Amino acid sequence: MKHIVILGGGTAGWLTAAVLAAEFDPDSGVNITLIESPSTPTIGVGEGTWPSMRSTLLKIGISETEFISTCSATLKQGTRFTSWTYGNGETYYHPFTLPHGYTEINLAEYWSQGLLGDSTFADSVTPQFSVCEAGLAPKQINVPEYAYTLNYGYHLDAGKFAALLSQHATAHLGVKHVSADVTAVTSHPNGDIAALETDQGPISADLFVDCSGFRSLLLGQHYEVPVATMDHVLFNDRALAVQVPYSSPDAAIATTTRATAHRTGWFWDIGLQHRRGVGAVFSSQHSGVAEVEADLDDYLKATGHKGGLAKHAPRLIEFTPGYRKSFWHRNCLAIGLSAGFIEPLEASALVLVELSARFLADQLPRDRRQMDTVSKRFNAEFTERWAQIIEFLKLHYVLSRREDSAYWKDHRREATIPTALSEKLSDWHFRSPWHRDERRVDEMFPAASYQYVLYGMDFKTEINLSNRRSAPAKLKHAERLAGEVKNQRAQFTGRLPPHRGLIEQAKHQGFARRT
Repeated sequence: MKHIVILGGGTAGWLTAAVLAAEFDPDSGVNITLIESPSTPTIGVGEGTWPSMRSTLLKIGISETEFISTCSATLKQGTRFTSWTYGNGETYYHPFTLPHGYTEINLAEYWSQGLLGDSTFADSVTPQFSVCEAGLAPKQINVPEYAYTLNYGYHLDAGKFAALLSQHATAHLGVKHVSADVTAVTSHPNGDIAALETDQGPISADLFVDCSGFRSLLLGQHYEVPVATMDHVLFNDRALAVQVPYSSPDAAIATTTRATAHRTGWFWDIGLQHRRGVGAVFSSQHSGVAEVEADLDDYLKATGHKGGLAKHAPRLIEFTPGYRKSFWHRNCLAIGLSAGFIEPLEASALVLVELSARFLADQLPRDRRQMDTVSKRFNAEFTERWAQIIEFLKLHYVLSRREDSAYWKDHRREATIPTALSEKLSDWHFRSPWHRDERRVDEMFPAASYQYVLYGMDFKTEINLSNRRSAPAKLKHAERLAGEVKNQRAQFTGRLPPHRGLIEQAKHQGFARRT
């Protein structure tokens, strides 16, 4: 396995290239070339990441200070949901920090029985709730790069991020960059891709990674690997995206993604340093573009952008919710949008790129003979990961009690709910999910994520705790942990800086360097 060609730039292509190149320098015998079309724009409209991105950036050698300064990045501590349950402006959080004492005891069991007070679930089990409510950052400037007080990921400008990754990968990691358009694909007699014909000449390789976005030039068009569509489970297939400035240069920056439900869909609202990225996600079966534009205009006005859409032309993004029936076929692997796409709820797109690139770096086949075994393992793992994403996103709709439109009612129809999710919901009426349910150390959504959504949306779990011999001791343990959360809440809200303040400080002073 001497030469890997990545087709497509953008975040997916350059992140994959950087992860691979950080693992295999040219002296190891593995060379990486990225082919990027000079005439094809990227999809990126602003991205949210999971905390895993901190480890990825650290591994590929980009400093957090440089990343924040270059990519207009801000610190994301989770997602704040509004109007998802009843449609009356109610809110709940899915924070990135696990419940306190998560591996020691399942606090959800005690909270659900009213034994930890009357605060919301997130507020009862983590101080991150109060920190987010106060608009504070998850760390102080003297906390080293990528370290944290409270767990966080990022909001970033996708175009600037791809440019930073490109510069870093070519200047420091030995990735070869070819600016060219692919004109044809040539194959070996056995069906493997032999080379990509480009307007700059042919480029051959042992393995081809398709990061060509929705077009999926290799896996989709060349190999005709079909998409397993999921529009019978998750209906959204359109999004209107717009970028709007803050009302003033010193306006507060939200430290969570804002996901606000409305009658026919939901809005995302991502705060970068200099602007907000806002979008309306909707189903073309339930509403038209003009109707959603009017809703988006109302949302912008209600959230401080007085002009609404008057001076903006929203970008319409069309997609088919689903994923490839096979991600790795012969000597071609799809990563990013070429592998699939589901609505941006819970921001799973970039973490799938990270996990895919990490898998490839960790388990790169030594030669063609091993490739079929590795690809079979990859396909099984990522089919399972996609299924879990769909299940977790569907949970948000199934738990809703909104009755104001067919859109919300249709999402709750039994026929649209994955069987595995229905079974879990039946089980969770009598027990709370916990970390012992998890099958992987890098689970897409740990049990804590299910807890935050379930109990944030008023799901009821009835547990008889009194018939356990250990009940008195465990209750004391739970009460002690809840008390520690209250102390942490007071400590962190008193010491952590405002989010924008930390970002500005990081840009001018930089975080402490890791030792």
